[in-house]
Amino acid sequence: MGSKTGKRRRPFAEQQVGLMAIREKIVILGLGYVGLPLAVALAGKHEGVVGFDVSKQRVDSLRSGTDWTGEIDDGQLQACSLEITGDEAALSNGTFFIITVPTPIDCERRPDLGPIRSACQLVAPHLTRNAVVVFESTVYPGVTEDECGPLLEAGSGLKAGEDFFLGYSPERINPGDKEHRLETITKIVAADTPSALERVIDVYGSIIEAGLYVAPSIKVAEAAKVIENTQRDINIALMNEIALIFDRMGLRTRDVLEAAGTKWNFLKFSPGLVGGHCIGVDPYYLTSAAERLGYRPEVILAGRRINDSMGGEIARKGVKLLLSQGHELSGARVGIFGLTFKENVPDLRNSKVPDIVAEFREFGIDPLINDPFADGSEAQHEYGLTLSDEAELRDLNVLVLAVNHRHYLDDRKGLIGRLKTGGVLLDVKSALDPTDLPADILYWSL
Repeated sequence: MGSKTGKRRRPFAEQQVGLMAIREKIVILGLGYVGLPLAVALAGKHEGVVGFDVSKQRVDSLRSGTDWTGEIDDGQLQACSLEITGDEAALSNGTFFIITVPTPIDCERRPDLGPIRSACQLVAPHLTRNAVVVFESTVYPGVTEDECGPLLEAGSGLKAGEDFFLGYSPERINPGDKEHRLETITKIVAADTPSALERVIDVYGSIIEAGLYVAPSIKVAEAAKVIENTQRDINIALMNEIALIFDRMGLRTRDVLEAAGTKWNFLKFSPGLVGGHCIGVDPYYLTSAAERLGYRPEVILAGRRINDSMGGEIARKGVKLLLSQGHELSGARVGIFGLTFKENVPDLRNSKVPDIVAEFREFGIDPLINDPFADGSEAQHEYGLTLSDEAELRDLNVLVLAVNHRHYLDDRKGLIGRLKTGGVLLDVKSALDPTDLPADILYWSL
């Protein structure tokens, strides 16, 4: 597909640079939720595509034909011509580098550019004249040209915009979403020179069915990405605050939202836990940049505070309802169903379920946790949490449906049956119909 500006896509990513025709040697750095689908798609259209990752465990798993993220089917991965490697020597022949490493926040909720800086230092010695380096990682405006460009220059001895070129094309992957895929989502592209932009258009245009949108500058493309998730974060924060208000009024938020949603221009957001690698992280990139410019963001940070508080709010509500049912806190059995940051994916990054666990522990309750998608060793390493077999979560005083995995919802009767008589059911995202529950179960949802 062509770009929104009508630029023509030439086949096989061939681009004239001076008098020499280049057939791009594409190298993708980072083979996670973002990089792997991109690498597989490009390998289907171009020869000699290389996928690089610093994790030996990740490389070995992908080489064996298994993607533990679940984004690429094993059969598709095994049939793919992608060269998967952790050998830095494989970077040497690259003419078109795409960097898809994570951009997390640190313990003080400040942008952690460590991974993207490390990627630049890794690529720099392998840069040759006329190479293009495109970044997909979410950053605040200016990182590509003001942070990454100088690092690449320092490690290569080349000049950005003259000897090699920079591009930016923000990722829009939605983990676990089989409808909104890489190929079916409009791709924003930008570069530092017109000739580099043509090459970026050619490479991405070969795989993006939905078409490309050419941003007027790299900084505009960076800003567009960072506000996408900031907007969602603020809207969900509003719903979470509304849910807390309606709870005090004795109203079920879902009932109110369904009524309000009958108006054509009502925005259909829902309350819930906000975690993952994007929505709960990206706003801090924007607010940090704003604060350095002397502006204190109010709305964005207020939304973050609300969303970050919801795990504790849910646990405290569970304790209150438990006591209202005449149960003692001592010896209370609490089962939490779901640990990943969203339904039907194994991704544990920035999950807010551990906040629920931590708050219950403040009341002397140590919940049992189950998740059919999560890796037990990763849960232990990231959060110090031990996963229990589903069979252990029975005779519960409180059941928290934290993540709406289809595994749980396909057996709703069995799920509810894990509660004791007079138990409390906390349905975080209103997945269940309270009218279907036994009369002795005390139901609550955001």
